[in-house]
Amino acid sequence: MATTLAYNDNVTSVVCRKPTDPECARKMPAGLDTFIGAVVEYTLRLATLDDVPVLHELIARSIHGLGAADYTPAQIEAALQGAFGVDTVLIRDGTYFVAETRARDIVACGGWGRRRTLFGSDARAERDESWLDPKSDPAKIRAFFVDPAHARHGIGRAILARCEADAMRAGFSSLEMMATLPGRRLYEKYGYVANPPIDHPLPGGLTIRFVPMHKKLRLAP
Repeated sequence: MATTLAYNDNVTSVVCRKPTDPECARKMPAGLDTFIGAVVEYTLRLATLDDVPVLHELIARSIHGLGAADYTPAQIEAALQGAFGVDTVLIRDGTYFVAETRARDIVACGGWGRRRTLFGSDARAERDESWLDPKSDPAKIRAFFVDPAHARHGIGRAILARCEADAMRAGFSSLEMMATLPGRRLYEKYGYVANPPIDHPLPGGLTIRFVPMHKKLRLAP
């Protein structure tokens, strides 16, 4: 099964039937897995507020499925009350993306932020929506979640590449994030450096372990 993702600077569709096509090589980030069989296409577009109910379901499904090896069910449920979830400010800012199948099913999401909030949904109390200064502040990588049925198809990597490119175009030279334990393994592959883990407090007296990470961007000459 060849996994392809329609992807371009205007967030419209570039149909990539074969990963070896020159147009696909130019538009798509490297690292998508290739399997024998039918083509699976994904389209990357900006999220809208109409997507929010679907995103709530996707995020819960993603962390329950892909986070089960690192977090307990109680931790996950508590984190879904604020630490995980939809930040509609990112959607309004035009910096949050979804990946869709040809059937228009949303199967992944992720984005970047030009505000100081580092992680969490609208429900998280510790938010700072003031603007970052690209000359001195790192942009934020935010809220990446993939449907377990579509994991390891390169979708997360494709969204990450788009976020990095957009942040560079906005003048940022570095990035930071608060990664989950399963997310850390992805981000380390693509140049992110981990700081010491933190135990973030959750409702009910629980905590959840996150990993602050950062990356310097290679700006074009």
